[in-house]
This record gives sequence, C-alpha cells and structure tokens, in this order.
Amino acid sequence: MSKRKSLTQGLPAALLVLGAAIFTFAQDPNATKPNVRPHQPTQATSSSASPAPTANTKSEPVKYTYEFTQPKFVVKHIVLEHDAAGRGTVTFERLNEDVPIVEKIELSPAALGRINAAWHGLRFLDSKTDYQSDKQFPHLGTMRIGMEEGTRKRVAEFNWTNNSDASTLINEYRRAADQAILIFDIGVARENQPLNAPKLMEVMESMMKRDALSDPQQLLPLLDDLSTDEHVPLIARNHALRLIKKIRGGK
Repeated sequence: MSKRKSLTQGLPAALLVLGAAIFTFAQDPNATKPNVRPHQPTQATSSSASPAPTANTKSEPVKYTYEFTQPKFVVKHIVLEHDAAGRGTVTFERLNEDVPIVEKIELSPAALGRINAAWHGLRFLDSKTDYQSDKQFPHLGTMRIGMEEGTRKRVAEFNWTNNSDASTLINEYRRAADQAILIFDIGVARENQPLNAPKLMEVMESMMKRDALSDPQQLLPLLDDLSTDEHVPLIARNHALRLIKKIRGGK
C-alpha cells in the first residue's frame, strides 16, 4: 500500500515536468516546425527567389483618337481623344468659327465596351490593313482613327469603309462627339439663350429616335436638373420630363 501511494503522489510532478518540456519545445525558435511569422506571407526569402516584375513588364498606357474633317459641314472638325478608361476630351470647330471648343468627355461603360470590341477586332497596331473602300465619298468627310501604346503608333485615314469594325468605331465615336456637343449647346442655352432650350429638346428627342446618341442614360442627370430650371421655358422643362420617362422606359 505504501509503495502504491508513493507512485500516485509522484505522478503529478512527472506530468508537470513533461508539460513544461512540451511548452519549451513549442517556444523554441530552433525547433523543426516551419519558421513562418503570423504577420508575413508564406514565401521564399532567399536570394534565389524569383525577382519582382520590373517596370518593363507593365502594360503601356494606351491613347485612342478619332478625327473627322469636312470644311463645309456645320461642325467642320472633330477630334476625340480618350484613354483606356474612356476619359478624355472632344474638340470641335463650327463653320465660320476659328476658335475650337474643348470639352471633357467620359464614355459610358456600354459605349466603351462596344468601342473596345471594335478595336480588338481590328488588331489595329498589329495590322497594316487599308480600311478605305474602293468607292470614294470625300463629300461625306475624312475620318482618321488612331492608337498609341508606348512607342507604337498608327493612324488610318479613309472617307468610307466596308470594314465592319472600322465602321463601328466611326459610328460610336461620332455618336459620342454629337452627344458631347449637344450637352455643350444645352449648357450655353441655359446660361445665355434660354429661349433656345425648347428647340434643343426637340433635337435631343430626334437624335434618340435615330439612335444618334452614345448613351442616353448619361443624359438623365442633365435632364433632371433641366426639368426644374426656372430659367428655361416651361415647354422645355416639360419636354425634359417626357424624355426622362422615355429613357427610363416609361410610357
């Protein structure tokens, strides 16, 4: 009985010693478990690790341009430039006016998606395709599309094309420019010529019916503001409300 009692009394002490040994091993920095700090990512840190990507591996910023010229048109010259995000400027000149007007522009995601798809279809910088059709229509104006990426640059000129992607680009850019010019004209009317506002509402509706606007959804904030502007005639405000319902799908 005394021998069994002594073994029983000595057991807790042995367990304490064993527990302390396990705790010490767990805290030993030289132990064989992976040396990973909780606040650092698990990655190789030796000198043989792959180097970080250099600046040369990054894609170069891209610049896109569209230009239209026809000296006899009311809007005789248009230059639209934008980056990969669709932000840029539109510069236009009117007949009998020598000072060009520059306005900021931001293509909507929907319009930019259509434009990017057309550029991708052309593979523009890797191509030397002549987009000019066999028939010439110089009276319709001269168009130029261009892309610049780093040291690579190309511009193509034509007055008519049978290439579907080139035609899509021309149509999309022309709609974007026309929408920007319309917004500018409405701004001028509100500030200086409010009696022109009703006519401009008619122009906007006509362009909507002809699918001549880049993205009518972008006009909603302007129309909302215009519908409550007491500086413009009531007929223009009411017309703005009707256009809002039409754009939003109302009857």
